[in-house]
Amino acid sequence: MTESVETIAPDGFVSPATGRPLTKRGEATRHRLLEAAETVFADLGYHEASIVKITESAGVALGTFYLYFDSKQTIFEALVIDLNRRVRHAMSESMAAAKDRIEAERLGFEGFFRFTAAHPALYRVVREAEFVSPATLRLHYERIVEGYQAGLRAAQAEGDVDEHLDPEVAAWALMGAGELIGMRYLLWERDADGRPPAAIDPGVVDAMTRFIGNALRPEPAEKENRND
Repeated sequence: MTESVETIAPDGFVSPATGRPLTKRGEATRHRLLEAAETVFADLGYHEASIVKITESAGVALGTFYLYFDSKQTIFEALVIDLNRRVRHAMSESMAAAKDRIEAERLGFEGFFRFTAAHPALYRVVREAEFVSPATLRLHYERIVEGYQAGLRAAQAEGDVDEHLDPEVAAWALMGAGELIGMRYLLWERDADGRPPAAIDPGVVDAMTRFIGNALRPEPAEKENRND
């Protein structure tokens, strides 16, 4: 993975060309380039995409690109990391009002599905990362699992989750389930006119929550013993 992707100064990102932190205006331009890259990579795929197409979509000069990224791979890696940050933020915000872990699971997945509906590029970009930048793909999943594990461990301490479950295994299993549910019921679903849904069917979320609850909840006797 190219070092400039993760080069962040205390005040923000650093330009790979100058080695200096970006100004507010520079950060706005970098954001426009990432937004354009999201569209171009989603529409064309990594190999057909080009820096020229990204800069044209962003409305910036070709030379300006190199103030922020030094190659097509660098902006691709930065996009994976940016999508990862945003999807984790969407899930965390959604979970904030939860009263217990099962409700947190439901709200978190609802946040994930809303983000996916608004940013279907997430799936194509992440899947292409397996071949373009395997280290970035692994980073994407590990960052999600890291927070997921911490939440499950805390819920085990509160008695909301079966204490015998391995939180790391559970986190990977639940993340995989959510990703495939989103693929099936958001990316693949189409109406009579061939359009994807604007949101996932609430019945799908109900079924998923029931499944997760059955998998995570402690046995009644175990919960009673903890409360004694």
